[in-house]
Amino acid sequence: MTSEPNWTTTAITAELLRGAIELERTAHGLLPHRLPARARVQNTDGQLAMAESQPSGVRLAFRTGATAVELDTLPTKRVYAGAPPRPDGVYDLLVDGRLAAQGTADGGNTLVIDMRDGSTEHRPGPPSTVRFTGLSSDAKDVEIWLPYDETTEVIALRTDAPVEPLPDRGRPVWLHHGSSISHGSNATSPTGIWPALAAALGGADLLNLGFGGSALLDPFTARAMRDTAADLISVKLGINLVNHDLMRRRAFGPAVHGFLDTIREGHPATPLLVVSPVLCPVHEDTPGPTAVDPDSLATGQLTFRATGDAAEVAAGKLTLDIVREELARIVRERSVDDANLYYLDGRELYGPSDESELPLPDNLHPDAATHRLIGERFAKLAFADGGPFSPPSA
Repeated sequence: MTSEPNWTTTAITAELLRGAIELERTAHGLLPHRLPARARVQNTDGQLAMAESQPSGVRLAFRTGATAVELDTLPTKRVYAGAPPRPDGVYDLLVDGRLAAQGTADGGNTLVIDMRDGSTEHRPGPPSTVRFTGLSSDAKDVEIWLPYDETTEVIALRTDAPVEPLPDRGRPVWLHHGSSISHGSNATSPTGIWPALAAALGGADLLNLGFGGSALLDPFTARAMRDTAADLISVKLGINLVNHDLMRRRAFGPAVHGFLDTIREGHPATPLLVVSPVLCPVHEDTPGPTAVDPDSLATGQLTFRATGDAAEVAAGKLTLDIVREELARIVRERSVDDANLYYLDGRELYGPSDESELPLPDNLHPDAATHRLIGERFAKLAFADGGPFSPPSA
């Protein structure tokens, strides 16, 4: 008969949580945020509010000899009206940097979203416990990566041996901002999203400001990046501006300049990489807005389509071709006075030669295999020798 472990409860603090910009004390525990309160109060968009509260890249990190670990959480899970239930969010357990186990949290709150009219309904639910056992009793670095797509309040951490914060390993902090692909859409686990994969390959500590549907050149996001300590910075821009049909070509260029200007106020010489969109065939030369294909609702598999007209490009509507052209121009002109500013065409991460083998399942978002491809290519192009994020020569 196996006896229950002799549990020790450790208070969850900022020292144990990485990848969050701010922690909010709730009635249950701590809610990690990826935007600070001063940015959140300036936001009126429910999509961004949900996205920034989903802990993409957020993880508990500690050193312990524990053989068993329990984490109490209160997740908020999304349900789309008329679509099959989504799988539960995955918790990845890493031991000394390697994936050792995975778990899910039952229960939790439910957010019901009707894609046809944008309405939502919040249904409260109970907390849950994620448990990992059978670990080595040796001292080891342990990380628990929270689900990238479930708003998650962390309540309690229990182990059968003492816990101490993970020491500084000297890894550079990589601050990244992007859209739903950077957030993790359609990946199967939190360490399987492309920025997490690239960070692991590049030896960096990820701080991920990838916000599903919300990489929109918001000034408060730029200010949050300006005020956040980082050794490396990247911004992946464009697809959401086309998705929302948010601005015209005349406004896009100055808005990008303003976004970069704000980041540079706090990071005047930090390597800053501007990344244009990966290939997305529905929007390469067709403007937005993007809409759910109504025929897909009946099949239970959401797909998206472009609803703009290519003839509207002459009036200034944005397409991905135009976004890439403008971003390349802006970086080329700014780099004359900014030696640490770089540009990467997103089609080098996922391009026309990849589409036939790895099509986008819903016409917008990559699957798990494509996340890995993008992460590996980004690591090679950005972190390897000669890349913008490679260590300076001695």
